[in-house]
Amino acid sequence: MTADIKVIRAGQMYRYYLRETVVGDGRRPARTPLREAQEQAGVPAGRWMGRGLAALGLTPGQEVTESQLRNLFGERGRHPYADQIEADRLAKGDSPTKAFKAGALGRQVTVTGVDFTFRPQPTIYLLWALGDEETRRVIEAAHERAIERVLEWIEDEVAVIRYGKDGIYRVRPPGGLVAARFRHYEARSGMPLLHDHLLLSVKGQRLDGKWGSIHTLALHENTVAASALYNELVAAEVCEALGLATEPRTVTPGRRPVMEIAGVPHELIRWTSRRSDQIAACLAELEHEYVTAVDDDGELKFLPVVSERARAKLNQMAARKTRPPKQTARPLAQLRAWWKASAILTSGVAVGVINSLLEYARAAAAAIRARVAAVVDVALAAVDVTATVFVMNDGGRFHRRHLLAEARRHLALVLRGRRRDPGLDDQIVAAAISTHCLDISEPKTTIGLLSDYRLYTARWDMADLPARRRPPIPAPDPDRQPPADPGEPAASRPSGQDAGEWEIPRIPLQYERAVLAGAVVREKLRTTTTAVRGRAFDVVAHQQAAMPEQLLPPSAADSEHDDQEPEPGRQEAVDMTALRALRKSRTDVEALDLTAERLRHIGDAFTAAADRARATMDRYAHRDDADDAHPVREDDQQAHRPQEPGPRRGREAGH
Repeated sequence: MTADIKVIRAGQMYRYYLRETVVGDGRRPARTPLREAQEQAGVPAGRWMGRGLAALGLTPGQEVTESQLRNLFGERGRHPYADQIEADRLAKGDSPTKAFKAGALGRQVTVTGVDFTFRPQPTIYLLWALGDEETRRVIEAAHERAIERVLEWIEDEVAVIRYGKDGIYRVRPPGGLVAARFRHYEARSGMPLLHDHLLLSVKGQRLDGKWGSIHTLALHENTVAASALYNELVAAEVCEALGLATEPRTVTPGRRPVMEIAGVPHELIRWTSRRSDQIAACLAELEHEYVTAVDDDGELKFLPVVSERARAKLNQMAARKTRPPKQTARPLAQLRAWWKASAILTSGVAVGVINSLLEYARAAAAAIRARVAAVVDVALAAVDVTATVFVMNDGGRFHRRHLLAEARRHLALVLRGRRRDPGLDDQIVAAAISTHCLDISEPKTTIGLLSDYRLYTARWDMADLPARRRPPIPAPDPDRQPPADPGEPAASRPSGQDAGEWEIPRIPLQYERAVLAGAVVREKLRTTTTAVRGRAFDVVAHQQAAMPEQLLPPSAADSEHDDQEPEPGRQEAVDMTALRALRKSRTDVEALDLTAERLRHIGDAFTAAADRARATMDRYAHRDDADDAHPVREDDQQAHRPQEPGPRRGREAGH
């Protein structure tokens, strides 16, 4: 993710932010005023953001002072001008207690805010670091606008104030939220890393004028959706302003590809990934210790393979073990000169490419846009989104926020850096819920009635998916003996291999199965609706942006044969006439008009087929329950189990 979240608590944690984060992650000298320390570190002053500033007497873009930070985040949620308010009340003759309460924003809280950290994709901040001044300003402006849009979405769709007994009442803060933004330029390793810390206050005002606290759990739950929205927005802003395009790149085999600016060499990303290499080497060491750890009896302590959950925890341990100390912050101009010199000397990329990085990226974008048309098909996007979310979430159960995050990732993959019409992600989610999702909620509390907390699963019967591969079990090594002493190492390092070169058995990643599930469901859509199939609605057209090699520019001889039926054996997957019309229109939503009627027929046919399959399975549900015994967690929705035979059979079949 490119958006992280951390909780800010009054006390020691707030003092850490005031000592280091607000001055560019450097060390703030003792007794140095905040603005002077920021000038010495070469970072800009913090700025206020959010629609809730008016209620506090602040304006957007106003400089953040130390006293304002201390009152709002360090003094358990007081008014930024609490000192002045308290002094005025005392001057009017109020008691100290009454004057102190006048400067408070509702109840005092321990968690005073959350820290959202936004950073663009590596190829974007490489263009920012190695490009000219105009490129730098364009990227910084796009970065700021994307943060503003994400904050607006949080204010409108995510943030809620809880009040009443046990917080049973929830209301959006009508006046908006208050946040302080601080700009940083580099990572701990000294490499370029444009990122902003958005310190979001938990204080919000209700309709009755009283101040309450934002429910931080809702912010944590929607962090992935916020990250996907930021990625999509900042890439679209940068690509439209500079004439660029994005492309999917696989960083880790089996995991989701990331969208990067096309034309920026991957060697430059490796040049900035010194810390990532350190973490990877340490992670390999920890994984080897994990799979070879034994107890006092010489038996393996853990599984002989590294699961995805174990790998995530080991990765956190590796990040902490390899965390370098913070360096002294330097001005941006000095950093940019040092970065370019370092890239030329150590990255392995030609000097001409580094000096003309923007031109190379524009040439790659022109090639991509010449052969890839951005076609957003809401109905087929809903299939992909639902299939991916269904497989990636444990038990096949998910909420609306999971669909929203995946819809935004899907749009970023298909649009390749183009802007989209507002609300297109919500349209995909609505189509997914109405057509392919089954509501299995059993609300026992007021929160369960809210749309954001409705529990869904897929309607499909996924039993015909290939069985999940068994985790590879390493063959016993006859030369390897358990250690006689538990304090001795479990196994010696293989000869000829350095640290981090062991072959660690791992469980296949879930994203591989998610891609497979989407392909199976799309194939069902094709084969079950032969009567309404057509070249303009071939499912392969839906994947054209993800696989540009399938949509090469047509030859001139093909133009006069666009309206003819394909010859037997001819594998033409895309109606080129329709795609040319879409390319000329440049409006992605207009693509829906070409296939809306056919999509409706296909959706109706597939829903009917799913209902018939579910009815058939209901008749045999009692036999399945008797034959299949599997552990059930306490939070499983038992009353709705017979109504979801598709996901249930998939789980029992090993999916």
